[in-house]
Amino acid sequence: MADSGTYDISTLQLDDDRYEVTQSLVRNKYAARDSAGDVVLRGKQKMLKMKEQFPFETGDGDPAFTVKAGGILDVAGNYAIVDEGTGDEVVVLDKKFTLLRTRWRIRDPDTGDILATIKSKSKLYSLLKHFVDVLPPKYKIVDPDGDHVGRISGQFSLRDKYTVEIDDASDVPKEAVVAAAMVIDAIEGN
Repeated sequence: MADSGTYDISTLQLDDDRYEVTQSLVRNKYAARDSAGDVVLRGKQKMLKMKEQFPFETGDGDPAFTVKAGGILDVAGNYAIVDEGTGDEVVVLDKKFTLLRTRWRIRDPDTGDILATIKSKSKLYSLLKHFVDVLPPKYKIVDPDGDHVGRISGQFSLRDKYTVEIDDASDVPKEAVVAAAMVIDAIEGN
């Protein structure tokens, strides 16, 4: 596997290990704040598009990256993170279908190598969440070997609010994981 720096986004620098993400009340607009409370990343789902698009910008309002669906009504969950500074695909998010557990893979766009997986913490909770939409998201983040990297923990709130914690980002691209958390929330309809 390539060094996690290979997957850096040229327009974005995320140095913290913990980010608070909130969704607006009206639509799928997100803001990620660092431990000092500063907005470091904003994103919003474009509405009424044939192919899903999520443009993201830095806390300063500069374009950071765009998440683009691989196809129209992309039920397979193939979403590319494209660096706005270079125009290159940085990583791809794939939804892996399982009956009882939500599972997303972050992979290399060229080789297909898995860089990290974001999956629901338990089968029972995931199943319950499909029927009780107000349950907050709870995911664990693991590296390709299944070792713990971090977690995504939601809180009960009128709008989605959750924490993305990355305990060990030595082998995973941090920017991609934080972006994936927001995109997954919008796609899953949390």
